[in-house]
Amino acid sequence: MNRRLKALILLYLSILFFGSFLAVGALWVGAFEATFPFISELEIFLYYFFAGSIGGSLRHLYMFCSHYMKGELLDYREWIMYIFYPIFATGTAVVSVTLIQSGLFLIEFTNFENAPYGQISLAFFVGFGFNRFLTKLNSVSKNLFQDTTRK
Repeated sequence: MNRRLKALILLYLSILFFGSFLAVGALWVGAFEATFPFISELEIFLYYFFAGSIGGSLRHLYMFCSHYMKGELLDYREWIMYIFYPIFATGTAVVSVTLIQSGLFLIEFTNFENAPYGQISLAFFVGFGFNRFLTKLNSVSKNLFQDTTRK
C-alpha cells in the first residue's frame, strides 16, 4: 500500500472510533433530539450501532497498526477489510442484540435503570469479534434450518 492510502485508512478508522464515542455521548445527553425528534424512537438501536462501531473500528485499528509495524501491508486488497469490516460490524451488532432479545438463543439480559449495559456490551464484543460472530451465526443457521427429510 502506498503512504497516502495507509494514512487515509488510519484517519478513517480513527474518525470512526473516536466519532462513535462522541456520538454515544451526544445521544446520552440528548443533543440530537431537538434537531431530529425521531431519534428518541431509534436511540436504543443507535447505542448498539455505535457500540458495534467502536468494537469494529478498535479491532481494525489494532490490526492495521500491527500489520503496519510488521511491514505486512503489501496487498492492496486488504484495504477493503479495513474500510468495510467496521461498517459490517455495526449492523451485525444491532442484529445480534435483536436476535438475543427475541429469545432465540435463550439468553436474558439484566435490566438496569439507566441504560441497557448488557446489550451495549454485547454489541461492542460483536463489533470487535465480527468475523467470529458470523462464523457462529452461520453454524446456528445451518443447524436451525437443516433438511431433516434427507436420508
